[in-house]
Amino acid sequence: RSADAALDQVQQGLENPAPHGMPAVLDAMVDDFARFHAVMVVIGAVTVLVLVGSLRADSVNRAIAHSAQEAAPEGVEVIVFEGLETVPFYNPDIDDAENPLPAVAKLRTAAAEADGLLLVTPEYNGTLPAVLKNAIDWISRPYGAGAIAGKPVAVVSSSPSRNGAQWAHADTRKAAGVAGGRVLEDVSFSLGATGEAFGDKHPRENTEVAGKIATIIAELVDTAREELVSA
Repeated sequence: RSADAALDQVQQGLENPAPHGMPAVLDAMVDDFARFHAVMVVIGAVTVLVLVGSLRADSVNRAIAHSAQEAAPEGVEVIVFEGLETVPFYNPDIDDAENPLPAVAKLRTAAAEADGLLLVTPEYNGTLPAVLKNAIDWISRPYGAGAIAGKPVAVVSSSPSRNGAQWAHADTRKAAGVAGGRVLEDVSFSLGATGEAFGDKHPRENTEVAGKIATIIAELVDTAREELVSA
């Protein structure tokens, strides 16, 4: 809206120039604003894909993922992927680019269409769950050109323990980076003692947690938009 208003103002200046106006300069300003406006229209809608490492319907991590949806600013779509449990373990023998398995095609398409990814993970036996690692494996292939390649990635972890699933958090960041994602260095959140933090409430009702999730989404979106502008 601000770009539209500024463009209208400059156009009015051209139609009603001041006695000592500079039409050539104003023409250039109009061109600059028009280009800026066109770019903003193209990049206005940003999509963030959320992959959740817990398959349990009422898990805290899934609730955090849905909190991210609610924290999305205007013009941003946050999609929580459903169906990771249907994706088979990665096996090159069944990875057929010309005739992909439906579950694999669904995952890869969702990742390819997203501008950024948020990975939300619990901690199982000191690391990330197999279902999340498997998803990362699938979207990393073909190597160097997978759906995750070059895209901004942020990681959130949570656990009933005070450790905050930090081991899983670190392993998820490492796997996503090796897979080709651009893991944001200063954008992460590890939440421990979730029972004390939430009790029977939804994560969105915890002001501190909701604020941190909103900040992470905002950082992902800003980075994704920077990538789109520079592309």
